This record gives sequence, structure tokens and C-alpha cells, in this order.
Amino acid sequence: MALFSSSVSDTDKRANLRGALDSGRLQRWPGAFSPLVAKIVAEAGFEGVYVSGAALSADLGLPDIGLTTLTEVAERGGLIARATDLPTLIDADTGFGEPMSAARTIAALEDAGLSGCHLEDQVNPKRCGHLDGKEVVPAETMIKRLAAAVGARRDPNFIICARTDARGVEGLDAAIERAKAYVDAGADLIFTEALADLDEFRRFREAVDAPLLANMTEFGKSALLTTTELKDIGFNVVIYPVTTLRLAMGAVETGLKQIAEDGTQEAILDRMQHRARLYEYLRYADYNDFDSSIFTYVRPGEQS
Repeated sequence: MALFSSSVSDTDKRANLRGALDSGRLQRWPGAFSPLVAKIVAEAGFEGVYVSGAALSADLGLPDIGLTTLTEVAERGGLIARATDLPTLIDADTGFGEPMSAARTIAALEDAGLSGCHLEDQVNPKRCGHLDGKEVVPAETMIKRLAAAVGARRDPNFIICARTDARGVEGLDAAIERAKAYVDAGADLIFTEALADLDEFRRFREAVDAPLLANMTEFGKSALLTTTELKDIGFNVVIYPVTTLRLAMGAVETGLKQIAEDGTQEAILDRMQHRARLYEYLRYADYNDFDSSIFTYVRPGEQS
């Protein structure tokens, strides 16, 4: 019984993810900003977990402009990855530096138990992918990042996803050409940020011969497509990167306002996760049983 980590090894998670990308089935990966959220993602029946750089930054009280460090990202990502048996893909921004830094990033994320990451072609420091004013590096610079990342990978099933932000800077055709070059450089999965609508997603799918990831983030530049629409045009992965954080923070704001006005939380108890439900996610009873078994342990041959 695995209590303190996943019951599936890092190696098997990565192999499972590799197989899932080749399965023809759309993989749905909600974002998790904490291990507890990852447990809820798994219990809800999703295929994987995503760790958003924007959500991680926000949870630290920082904007998504490249302020987080590799140490912070790897530590949080590792805690989330070990909370479930699902594979976890993490946002590694621009690789935290130039090509050698990207190589070290892959080693650190593999060691932390992640199943894959994505690197993007923005300048460093980056900006949120759905904001104006982004800049992208030349494609040749991103290809060097990818080459370094692929070369540093020890587990061949660790997924290296290439994200391009060129759609909002250079246009759709340029983003497609970059994606093709990134596939040639060894990327396993392509993430094109800020495509506008179903037609652009379809055009991208028709042009790029590689597994593709769709970002269904709220309040951004992309239409919120359904899983049926994404399946029908042949996308492989859909992420909901900041959805759980937005749900949680909306509830926190509303609840605290109510307490400030009423002087009690009595009126909002029905909106809270009950203690009993939390204990189910935390497997409180299993920990108690384990603890009790240790204290009542009797060595073979001894009488209790």
C-alpha cells in the first residue's frame, strides 16, 4: 500500500504517457497547483495532471513573467507528481536560461519524478502566453534549446514538448513552420499558444505531423473548444492550466467577503468541502491503520 508516494514508478508513468500520446485518445490534463488538487484530478477520472507556470507563480504571489526558479518549479512539480498514479507534465518556461540551462532543467525534472515538460520559444524572461507584447527568439535559438533538452534526457519516454508563441507575434503560418522545425529537432509534442478558433486549430492539425496539445485556458485569446471538437480534429492533449486555481480563488474571495459581512461562516458551510471528504482524499484512515500496525507490531516468534 503506497501512502507516501505514487504506487506507479516514474518510469512506468512516462511509458504510460508515451503510449497515451500514440493511442488516438484525447488526453485531458487539468492543472494542479498543489498535491491535494492533483488527487482530486485523479479521483475525477482525468488522464493526466498538468502543472502550469502561471498557476505556480500565482500561488507564490508572483506574476507569470519568468520570476520562478528551476528549484521552485522542480520541487513543487515533484510533490504534485508523487501525489497520484497519473503522469504529470510541467511548464518549464524557456528552460530557465540558454541551452545548457535547458539541459539541466530536464535532468532536474526527471529527478523530481515528472513525466514531461514543455519549453517555449519566447525570449527570457517570458510573458503569459495570452498577453500582448510577447517576443519570440529566432527559431534557430529554440532549436538549440530543444537539442540540448533532448540530449540531456536519460529516460527516452520523458516527453519534451515544444511550445511556440509565434501565432500572436509572427502569425499562424510562421507558427506552423516553427512547429515543423521543432518536431525535426526532436520534440515529442507540440503546443501552439493562443490559436484563435476551431479553424486555426484544424489548420494546425492538418499541417503538423506530430502529437498536438491544445490550451483551453479561460479569459484568453483562444475559443473554449469542447473535448468532442478537439477529438474530431485529431488533437492528442487538452490542458486546463489555471482552471482549478481560478475556481478555488473565486470561492475563497466570495467566502471571505461573506464572513467579513456576516461575522460567521455559517451561511457558506454548504459551499465548503466537508472535513470527511478531505480525509477521504488524504486517506486519513489508511494512515491511522498503518500507524496502529507499527505500534502493535510483534516480531515473529514473540507473543503479544
